Amino acid sequence: MYQSNEMTNKQKAAILLITLGPEVSSQIFKHLREEEIDKLTLEIANQRKVPQEQKDKILTEFHQMLMAKDYISSGGLDYAREILEKALGTEKAVAIINRLTSSLQIRPFDFARKTDPAQLLNFIQNEHPQTIALIMSYLQPEQSGVILCSLPPDRQVDVAKRIATMDRTSPDVLKDVERILERKLSSLVTQDFTAAGGVDSIVEVLNRVDRTTERTIIENLEIQDPELAEEIKRRMFVFEDIVLLDDRSLQLVLREIESKDLALSLKASSSEVGEKIYKNMSKRAADMLREEIEYMGPVRIRDVEEAQQKIVNVIRRLEESGEIVVARGKGDEIIV
Repeated sequence: MYQSNEMTNKQKAAILLITLGPEVSSQIFKHLREEEIDKLTLEIANQRKVPQEQKDKILTEFHQMLMAKDYISSGGLDYAREILEKALGTEKAVAIINRLTSSLQIRPFDFARKTDPAQLLNFIQNEHPQTIALIMSYLQPEQSGVILCSLPPDRQVDVAKRIATMDRTSPDVLKDVERILERKLSSLVTQDFTAAGGVDSIVEVLNRVDRTTERTIIENLEIQDPELAEEIKRRMFVFEDIVLLDDRSLQLVLREIESKDLALSLKASSSEVGEKIYKNMSKRAADMLREEIEYMGPVRIRDVEEAQQKIVNVIRRLEESGEIVVARGKGDEIIV
């Protein structure tokens, strides 16, 4: 039997997933790359009986790392070290902090994420669109949403496109931008190239702006870069967002979905989504759906995701035709 301090991180991750169980692990897999899933699946398959003592140690280590990361995010390294020392002792606290800081890149503009977005807007609104996009890529999506809504329409589109197409930024550029914001921002900059922005980043922002701002940006991007616009639209509403639909809209959606796709989609969804869907079906239809899922047996995650995407496509089509309303953002999305 391996001791926990002799195991690789991959082995620990595999045992952690085994301990958490298939339902939780399947949710975690949704956020991993295919290469990572393949490696972890192989590692899980190679694990034999894992002693409970070893599981407990790995769970404890995982919990401590999560706590440390949370403390760093909320109060910085010194705050995290102080809290961990009180809870775990100096030696253990230093070991955890060293492990985290060696593998975790502390994002630039850390202080900006604790700053009121209206203050940030006043400071950056006259900067070059690329500078605004870079800063917004490191903010909380809620902050970026407020800033994006407040920019002029032509700048909204320009900045949104720059965030979506941004890949990696060199440390020197980051430092230059931070100097511009030195009175308001404070961060620890790593020496490695830091990833920020991308399609996921702008989707997070657009999901938090008002519908008018979203339409303006999407419609202009459809002219400037149709492929990028389509990719953003595809990710704007994810399957788990079904819980945001009102009952009438969900019932309209369910009429257009085949039973097989619905059963597949619920195979790895949250209980909240399942309850929302069952509530909007007749008792007989809900019972039949539960039976179909029960007798379906194991399925590939890829098949589940394809079924979920089909349903998302139906929702987007019905929204675009005005047959249903998807609540997002603030202000103009109040449903009466």
